[in-house]
Amino acid sequence: MPRSVLLLVNRDKPDAVAATEEVRALITRHATLIREEAAKVSPPIADAGGADLIVVLGGDGTLLSQTRRCLDLGLPLLGVNLGKLGFLAEFDLPALREQAPRLFAGEPLPTREDFLVHAAVDSAVGQTVGQASRLPAAGTAAPQGRFSGAALNECVITAGAPFRVISMSMRIDGEPGPAVSGDGIIVSTPTGSTAYNVSAGGPIVAPGSGVVVITPIAAHSLSFRPIIVPASSRIEFTMTRVNTPRDGAGTMLVLDGQVSSPLSTGDTVTVTRDARIARFIRNPARSYWATLTEKMGWAAPPKLRSP
Repeated sequence: MPRSVLLLVNRDKPDAVAATEEVRALITRHATLIREEAAKVSPPIADAGGADLIVVLGGDGTLLSQTRRCLDLGLPLLGVNLGKLGFLAEFDLPALREQAPRLFAGEPLPTREDFLVHAAVDSAVGQTVGQASRLPAAGTAAPQGRFSGAALNECVITAGAPFRVISMSMRIDGEPGPAVSGDGIIVSTPTGSTAYNVSAGGPIVAPGSGVVVITPIAAHSLSFRPIIVPASSRIEFTMTRVNTPRDGAGTMLVLDGQVSSPLSTGDTVTVTRDARIARFIRNPARSYWATLTEKMGWAAPPKLRSP
């Protein structure tokens, strides 16, 4: 039985806009197009109109934002890369053309499930922490000094302007850990381990691993190394020194590089595994390890200059 499809297009990307007509034709040739709309950061999509598959045109960043927007729908997302890297969005236009009959016509779909992390901020003063610069698609900004949201890649506490060292205490499952000083800290999922985490010196974690990685950003300690803990862990950071906001900047909690909320001294950020699961359509013509080697240059040898 043909599928019903919701099409989300990043209209800020000219290549995505240019590809829309062809993708729309591929969908309508093999399936039913429920509707087409712009891929925004928020608000969440509450009703998919009966769709059983979501196609996202853009890049990895677009797929990240639309995952959060569609999280409560429980539907699989098919990412079509029209951006730069295309690590998370597994299909390009040629792959979609080739596989469209199978993907849209109702045959069993190759899928994967990725967990997300959930970050919540408790205000030290019992009042509103502050409006997020962009409210998270699957999060809430509840009263009594609380902000929360989900992240597929990572939660980051970043120093922010005026870029002085920040400090925080850390607890894992109620056990006190070390004090952390530096430019911030990253809590990454396996999905996000190849993003900010690896750039900050954290490990690459295989998909499906039930763990999260805690990676310091420019730690003021030679002995503070990234650590891996079970995804079921409760990780808490209490801010002991922050950068005071200036012109809207300052120390922030940032989710997937797209959603942010300011932090104050005494605030506690709690990171846990989100109860919801993100589902994606896999490209059977690609493997994770081949993509890692090809697109990220995993273990690539130095390039020697010709004489």
